[in-house]
Amino acid sequence: MRKAHLEYLRCPHCRGRLGIHQVDESVGDKIKEGTLLCTGCTEVYQIIRFIPRFVPINNYAASFGFEWNKHPKTLLDSYTGLKITEERFFNETKWERNLQNETILEIGSGAGRYTEIALQTGAFIVSIDYSNAVEANYAAHGDNENLLIVQGDIYKLPVRRDFFDKLLCIGVLQHTPDVRGAFLSLPPFLKPGGRLTIDVYCKFNKWYKDLLMTKYYIRPVTTRLSPEALYRLCEKYVNFLYPITGLFHKLTGISSRKLSLIFSMADYRGVYDLSEKVLKEWALLDTFDFLSAAYDNPLNIDEVRALFKVAELEDVEIHYGYNGIEGRGKRKASTGH
Repeated sequence: MRKAHLEYLRCPHCRGRLGIHQVDESVGDKIKEGTLLCTGCTEVYQIIRFIPRFVPINNYAASFGFEWNKHPKTLLDSYTGLKITEERFFNETKWERNLQNETILEIGSGAGRYTEIALQTGAFIVSIDYSNAVEANYAAHGDNENLLIVQGDIYKLPVRRDFFDKLLCIGVLQHTPDVRGAFLSLPPFLKPGGRLTIDVYCKFNKWYKDLLMTKYYIRPVTTRLSPEALYRLCEKYVNFLYPITGLFHKLTGISSRKLSLIFSMADYRGVYDLSEKVLKEWALLDTFDFLSAAYDNPLNIDEVRALFKVAELEDVEIHYGYNGIEGRGKRKASTGH
């Protein structure tokens, strides 16, 4: 991390300012190994491989760290050559493409799929993930001067409150142990008038649709396996099933993705115009993703509306979207904080 980026950080326990405690190794103006010290409670936090760490490196999100370090580029637009992530980013957020002089707080960055797009806006980004996927994000984007990558906890975010212009949390909330608590932790970090965008898996209100979500029948088994063992199993499963769903797609013209609910295998043929090689990479990555996550807690649309109401956000828009339910809102101009 760069010393100049200290201004964005705060102690997650007492909200005190942080200072450089020790520098064990540096590269130019970046600290590679060292420690940070809270000026309030004197808690010490490590900097490991350029990244400030406010949680243990290995935790309940270990499967995400494994998958994003295994597939660091698979979902990046710069790798696929398409604008799939860019289109989703701006369609979900409704943000301007030029955000110079603004700050974005990204929660749950993974390998940096959305970090890559956020950087194009010219904003300063603080990108936080609970898992060691931060390593993959740093490898891809860490050299950007307007980016600070942090390993931290959504329930105890190590950044300034009442500060950020924008907040992005896509593909994250359903994978937390307490979705309500995770969501309500976010708005205090926006400045008054700041805007938030989230999404969450959709819980179906129709019993027969729930029956088709076969991943929930096997997750009690798959989540007990080590990431390495499950990944090997997913490779064999995808290699076996992929030609079968592909044949169905060719014969019927129906998107192979529709079969994924039944067979618990992700398949994007007929959805995205990707090369065959990348389509199969996406199939393996996403199959592992939804079978490995420690938590999978979808919400229905009324539950999402209730969360936005409790958070007292304004200009709220909630609807079904790319990966379930999308929500946008603005923090009140006068917060009383």
